Order: sequence, then structure tokens, then C-alpha cells
Amino acid sequence: MNTKRWIALLAAAALLVISLVINSAFTVLKSDFASGFDDFIGTDDTGLGEQVLESGDANNRIAVLTVDGAIQDSGETPVFAAVGYNHDLFMEQLEAVKEDDSVKGVVLNVNSPGGGVVESAQIHDKITEIQEETGKPLYVSMGSMAASGGYYISAPAEKIFVNEETLTGSIGVIMQSVNYGELAERYGVDFVTIKSGPYKDIMSPTRDMTEDERALLQEMLDSSYEQFVDVIEQGRDMTEAEVKEYADGRIMNGRQAVEANLADDFGFEEDVIQAMSEDFSLEGGEVFEYGASGNWASLFAMKTSSFFGMDMETKLIADMLTQNSGPRMMYLYGEN
Repeated sequence: MNTKRWIALLAAAALLVISLVINSAFTVLKSDFASGFDDFIGTDDTGLGEQVLESGDANNRIAVLTVDGAIQDSGETPVFAAVGYNHDLFMEQLEAVKEDDSVKGVVLNVNSPGGGVVESAQIHDKITEIQEETGKPLYVSMGSMAASGGYYISAPAEKIFVNEETLTGSIGVIMQSVNYGELAERYGVDFVTIKSGPYKDIMSPTRDMTEDERALLQEMLDSSYEQFVDVIEQGRDMTEAEVKEYADGRIMNGRQAVEANLADDFGFEEDVIQAMSEDFSLEGGEVFEYGASGNWASLFAMKTSSFFGMDMETKLIADMLTQNSGPRMMYLYGEN
């Protein structure tokens, strides 16, 4: 490696160590400090900060929620990492919407290529729980992309709005890994594996997959695929045949999604809010969104990268050092 790469690697490693130390300190101090800080930044009774987008009747409110980025439960964001989608926080927001009687409707902004099978199912199930137990309607406003898992979580909405150039669809399941066995062999690297059963190292990156292994994984993916199809059948009131006409992994734009009955109309966020206000007699009601986080560590994280002047190469190396996950089933479009 050249000097620049060594510097980037050392900087990333240093940031990782400092992040771990500070995160540990935050964990110890959080219980004592959090309540005082929440008062300082103005959180509500739920512990989630609220920002009013349109003033109005506080007893007839529309909550605007946002899923932006890959839908993955990656745990608490490290101090020096960029702030992105936070699965636990979003689930807390959904629970707050359910319990808040002043919230009469929900607009969900989705800008995501999808993500984990489990996380997508958790969001979907919570949305349907809110609809069934409270009767609160939910409209979806799709951004530049709401594909695969992004569509999965949108399916139960009463109405889905898109832009003509929204990328959506990609209905299906994918599971990937990298096989670098031949490359390692070329450089004389030998992998020693001791396992308790023939399938323990299934999808190992050091060897080719057997046909038996492929069949086992395909059965799992087929089951998740059928679950995806069922979700769309129920949410969009379509038959299995109608869904499977488009559920082959293809991506489509907003216009095609409307023509396929996978979306209802065109509009931006403000149009979706207006439509919900008119459809459910909520004109004059307050429109609000929850803050990014009630966690002061996350707020600190937002500026740290720029403070240390991390370039893209340093950030990529830092991501590789802090993220370690094996192959898993994903409702995901494209590379993540």
C-alpha cells in the first residue's frame, strides 16, 4: 500500500478505537445525562423529539415518518459513523404513533433500496398492527427509490404515491457472498476449516457451493419470496397471478408502478399530506415529524466526520472495520 492508504488505514483504526471508548462512556453516562439533555433539546413525553411542519389543531395531527437508506438493524450508530437509518428508533416512532391519540393519520416517506428480510417484516407487521388496532390510515410517499424491502413496507398503505421517475418494484429475495477461494489459492493462502456438520460452513467464501447447499438455500429464499407476494396480495388487493406478473425482480419507474396497480397516484410529500388531509377531514390539523434522535451521542456523530476531515477512502476503510455481517437473505435492490 502507498503512504496515503496507510494513513487512511491508521486514521480509520484510530477512529474506531476512540469510537468504542466514547460509546462505552456514553452507555455509562446515558441514564443520568439523557433526561436532562432531552429537556434541553425539547423532546416530548415519548422521549422522541417533535418538529412541527405545519401548525394547526394539536388534537388532529398527521405524523410524517421517514425511512431513508437501507433497512437494516445495525445496532447503535458508532460515534464517528454517518447517521443513517436507525431501525430501533424507527420502531419506537411507530409505537409512539400507535399510542398517541392526537395522531389521526400517518404519511410515510420511503427512500430506500430495501434491506433485511426480518427488519422489513417487522416494519410491515407494525404498520398493519397500527391500522387494525387504531384505524389510523397510512399513506406512502415514495422518493427517488422505494424498491424491494422499500416496497414491502409500503404495501399495506391505504394509498401509495410515487414520482414518475421513482425507482420501485424489485420484488424478490437475494442472498449473496463472495468466493475468493481461487484468488487465495493463487497466492498460496490455505484455509483450514473444522466443522461439526456438512452444512456448517454453507456459503463459505473459500470454496464452491455444493448442489445440496444451493437447494437448501433456494428453499429458504422461495419461502421468503412467497411471503413477499402474500404481503402485496393483501396490501394491494391483487391476486397471486397479478402480483407474480411483476414479482420477478424487475425494477420499474413510478408511471409503470401505477399502471401495474402497485401504486395509486403521483405526488410529492406535500401532495400526499394534502391528500390525507382532504380524504380524512384533517384540514387545519397539525403536521409534525419526529426528530432524528433523542440520543445526544447520535447528534454528536453528525459532525464528527467533517471535524476529522475524513475523505471517502478513509470512510470506506472505517466501514469495513466496523461492519462485519455474513451472507443473509435480503429484500434488496442493487449493491449496498
